[in-house]
Amino acid sequence: MNFITSDEFYYSQNGEWVLVDENLVTVGLTDFRLYQLGEVLFLDLPEEGKLVRQGEVFFSIESAKHIHDFVAPVTGTIIEVNQYLYDNPDVLNDDPFNEGWIVKIEMENEKDLATLMRSPEYRQQI
Repeated sequence: MNFITSDEFYYSQNGEWVLVDENLVTVGLTDFRLYQLGEVLFLDLPEEGKLVRQGEVFFSIESAKHIHDFVAPVTGTIIEVNQYLYDNPDVLNDDPFNEGWIVKIEMENEKDLATLMRSPEYRQQI
């Protein structure tokens, strides 16, 4: 199967993609991870304003096959949650890189990005 990767994204070991715009990061799940999970049924999204720490679980996604614990790829404050996903969790599977973004985090330290993979490394992993 052919999975999408992009040189503009960073990737976590846990299957999250990260798009960086200065200190704002948009985070979602890769199509590879979503393929492993199957159809997304329920999201327990975090609250806006919540401080998250890199490497810590801060919400979960329930799918037909598994529960995915979403691990914070960076430390920072959640400034926006994709509210559309509450009523339309299937958009994650249908459009994970556009309408399927999950949270936006104001990153505290860009050094956190050094622990994430770039596209070539991620492609080798999957």
